[in-house]
Amino acid sequence: MNRLGSATSPYLRQHADNPVHWHQWDAEALAAARERDVPILLSIGYSACHWCHVMAHESFEDDATAASMNEKFVCIKVDREERPDLDAVYMNATVAMTGQGGWPMTCFLTPDAEPFYCGTYYPKVARGGMPSFGQVLEAISDTWKNRRDEVMEASAAVVAELRGGSSGLPSVDIDVDVPLLDHAVAAVLREEDRTYGGFGGAPKFPPSALLEGLLRAYERTGDTQILDAVDRTAQAMARGGIYDQLNGGFARYSVDPQWVIPHFEKMLYDNAMLLRAYGHLARRSGSALASKVAHETAQFLLTDLLTAEGCFASALDADTEGVEGSTYVWTPEQLVDVLGPDDGPWAAALFGVTRAGTFEEGASVLQLHHDPDDDARFERVRGLLRSVRAQRPQPGRDDKVVTAWNGMAIVALAEVGAWLERSDWVDAAARCARYLLDRHVVDGRLRRASLGGVVGDAAGVLEDHAWLVTGLLALHQATGELEWLEHAQQLLDVAIAHFAVSDSAGGWFDTADDAEVLVTRPRDPIDGATPSGASSTAEALLTAAALSDPERSVRYGELAAETLRAATVVLARAPRSAGHWLTVAEASLRGPMQIAIVDPTGTSDLVGVTRTLAPGGAVIVVGQQDSLPLLADRPLVDGQPAAYVCRGFVCDRPVSTVTELRDLLMR
Repeated sequence: MNRLGSATSPYLRQHADNPVHWHQWDAEALAAARERDVPILLSIGYSACHWCHVMAHESFEDDATAASMNEKFVCIKVDREERPDLDAVYMNATVAMTGQGGWPMTCFLTPDAEPFYCGTYYPKVARGGMPSFGQVLEAISDTWKNRRDEVMEASAAVVAELRGGSSGLPSVDIDVDVPLLDHAVAAVLREEDRTYGGFGGAPKFPPSALLEGLLRAYERTGDTQILDAVDRTAQAMARGGIYDQLNGGFARYSVDPQWVIPHFEKMLYDNAMLLRAYGHLARRSGSALASKVAHETAQFLLTDLLTAEGCFASALDADTEGVEGSTYVWTPEQLVDVLGPDDGPWAAALFGVTRAGTFEEGASVLQLHHDPDDDARFERVRGLLRSVRAQRPQPGRDDKVVTAWNGMAIVALAEVGAWLERSDWVDAAARCARYLLDRHVVDGRLRRASLGGVVGDAAGVLEDHAWLVTGLLALHQATGELEWLEHAQQLLDVAIAHFAVSDSAGGWFDTADDAEVLVTRPRDPIDGATPSGASSTAEALLTAAALSDPERSVRYGELAAETLRAATVVLARAPRSAGHWLTVAEASLRGPMQIAIVDPTGTSDLVGVTRTLAPGGAVIVVGQQDSLPLLADRPLVDGQPAAYVCRGFVCDRPVSTVTELRDLLMR
């Protein structure tokens, strides 16, 4: 019997009609494997994954393959986005066994959930040196029946390696100081692709956290080489095929070094973090392109990903009706059909649409190598193409609301919305935060995800707590409302109680101390496609320390410092995998800067200057005296609004003119 019909994951529901007797991951499934004395076949993927769909169509929808799976295994399907803890454990096992990982992930486990054979995609028919999925099933089943001792020996060795790898970072005597951060920045810049932008080779993922960290380093140093590197990457992505030139929003990655051909899935986390980075770049450099991209990315979140609950969906699929990218690509003839004989060739030249094509079968992904010479014509053309594209079959959408990724969206909309005076963005962030607090906090504990207002059973992991806390703190600053700070402090205290490593200063587990016991407790401090739970927690702690009352401030500040100190080895030895650590460390080095503006109306020129010039990571609050912790005992000056600027425990005298404030912020 297939048990996925009641799942709160759209990915699992996509498999509810498979002839495979899928279980969700639960005690019943593990017990069934023990009772039947068969291995577990664990398949992990996510809804926007192209090759997950391919393997499902080839194998999981095939009656003969399903019959073999059902006879020989207990089959469990997992959404990696809903259960990042399981994904982390078995991805580490897959990498340990094969040297690489990816999705779909296919793992074979003992009934005690210990992995003994792992891989990724298996074709239905053997090709390219890969065995067929059917051959793998037969071989694993035969080994389990006839060479059980080899299986148990292999699983014991893998589990021992996994447990050894979860012991945390090596202890090093490195301070969070200027030499360390300068070293990290220099190392990253040495790996820049100065021709095409980005860092390293293909496939190229948007380095969103790294861009934010480099922008903060530029603000500290004034080194234009850093800003130039950020701008090159930001421009290359914004003008390439990885960016949706008609509707905004970034795809998950580019398969080529020039950012031309995207893997078409669009993830909430990418677009939330890129909104933050492009907004910061526009604020710091005045780049019109960065400002345009920030506006369009926010609009993409608020239209294409907005859910009925007022939060944001996880992703748009790479495929449309089983064909990758078909919604998005164009031929010259199609452009002429839509736009006519004058605008069609003009649009083809502007968007890089050629007869040879840049994608498949003579079709091209739209790019924008240079700005149009006629803005009105450009917007008219874009509008027509958007309208026609909307009539095409559309990619599926994963409506699952993931706490961490929605926290990222709240951060970006609140921060960039406050700077651009887009109260609608701030309001949207507040609506989402309210839903998460009302529905995702159950009996005082945070849950990972919901679908259609129904909250799943999966417990919130460390990144869920960290990003929701940081989002609430961003709303506190954008609105001046105390309740957001209070909710953030409550959640942060829960995270400290349940995720901190008790015998290691500054260490954090990714799962709670009372979460389901897996073969190992995940603890990964490396920043990847999303920041690590530990680096995200460092930002939450640092920001909360700067905004809280003195007692909490000291406690949060000490934990933030310990967390950063524990991660200096990552900044020293693997800075490209420490983008968010760099982001937080740069803010820490500046205090972080605190700007408290006593202004009962919130309309003085001091507010606009502060939101424009304050460095990334600075905390900003506006309100009347004593209304917030950061405004305690801070009065007006001579009856006029005043700004109090502090760095750490050192404060400048209050200022009441724009000129004085600008001087303080630009030091």
